[in-house]
Amino acid sequence: MDKISKNVIIEAFQKQFVYYKRLGEQTIQKLTDKQLLWQASEGSNSITMIVNHVVGNQLSRFTDFLTSDGEKPWRNRDAEFEEILWTKEEVLKHWETGWTCLFTALNPLTENDLNKVVYIRNIGHTVFEALTRQLAHYASHVGQIVFVGKILRGNEWISLSIPKGNSEQYNADKFNKPKVRGHFTDEYLKP
Repeated sequence: MDKISKNVIIEAFQKQFVYYKRLGEQTIQKLTDKQLLWQASEGSNSITMIVNHVVGNQLSRFTDFLTSDGEKPWRNRDAEFEEILWTKEEVLKHWETGWTCLFTALNPLTENDLNKVVYIRNIGHTVFEALTRQLAHYASHVGQIVFVGKILRGNEWISLSIPKGNSEQYNADKFNKPKVRGHFTDEYLKP
């Protein structure tokens, strides 16, 4: 088996980040301004709060990604969880700000950067480890956003992946095609 190029690793991170970005924004687009503020309980987070937290994290982690600690002194993490009365358009604009910061830092990386050490709260991580950490963090929060969206839309929810009851047909379609090298997100990321 050929050794996996480190550039393939960076491309895989890019595709995964784009995938989760789109899942979040597709969910946000399905909801009303009021639904974006809904909280299951007093201690839970609304989608607006989750978005604000993710964006705060992205701005902190990916501003000067290779040269400064990922927990910036200007970040106010606790404020990210305060109720903010934003419209859907404002939420989506804020969401885009965080992801733009992330991709601005990620896109120029090369295989030579993957073993460089970056710090998050004075703990050294290789760039590979830091990206893995952030991917898992954002995926968990996007999962929360999608879950809340599904609860709020109920029977009106339209699946963002393989709809319930369609797995058998989906798999049959896949296995009737020749094997190809690709990334699972390729079909989801088509324009």
